[in-house]
Parts: sequence; C-alpha cells; structure tokens
Amino acid sequence: MALADPDTTGTEMLTRKTPLKTKTSLKSKGGLKSRTRMKTSRPNRSKIRESAKGEPCLVRVPGVCNGNSDTTVLAHLNGGGIGWKNEDHKAAYACSACHGWLDGGYATQGYSRATRDLWHLEGVVRTQDRLIEKGHIEVKGAA
Repeated sequence: MALADPDTTGTEMLTRKTPLKTKTSLKSKGGLKSRTRMKTSRPNRSKIRESAKGEPCLVRVPGVCNGNSDTTVLAHLNGGGIGWKNEDHKAAYACSACHGWLDGGYATQGYSRATRDLWHLEGVVRTQDRLIEKGHIEVKGAA
C-alpha cells in the first residue's frame, strides 16, 4: 500500500499498469456442493424410542417434573455431534417438562450444566435398568 502525497487532490492516486488476473474461475461449474450425511443403520423410530410411550419420567428433576407419562419421550445425552443424536441406549425417559429443562431450561433457572448432566445421567441409568427389564437391552454374561 502506497501513501498518497499530501499535496495531491486525490485524483493522482496510484493506477495499475496491468489488469488483475484471476487464477481460478470465479463461477463454479458444478454449483455448490451440499454436504451429504452418512446414512445410519438405526431407524428414526427404534424399539427403544417407541418404548418410552406411557413410561414414567425417570429424570425426575425436582420442582420441574410434571409426572405425566403421556408426554414421556427418550431424551438423548449430548455428544452425538451437531445435528446428530447419541445412540438410544444413552438416553433417559423424560416427561415433556424435564425434557425441556434438559434442553436449556436449566440455565434459565440458575442451574449449572454439571447439575443438568448429573440429573440426566441418573435418569439414563434408571432408564437402562428399565430397558433391561423390558428386554430391549441384553447384558451378555450377566447371571
């Protein structure tokens, strides 16, 4: 970058002797390529996800849980990646109120992420016990 002479009016600024040349075409010949997702082998509605219907909430956040088994869904732990859910065995049966709390409501009530994770993990353990009872998870080598 060159500095302009303070005595110039601005019209005598630098001019290019040769035009700029691009090394690559500005327009893509193939258009924008969208990122494709790898297909997973698990269906959207697995037996474990379906098993949440009518089950009691096993997250049980004090002062939040509505105890309404009609609203129970499978609340997955974080860690599956952006736009991806974790595996179904890493989830808890949660009522609509607890599920909303896990998805961000904890922050509006002054709880830390660590507290949220602890209650969620306790719910996951209770849910895994229930899934074993129902025959959806099998523990090999268990008596």
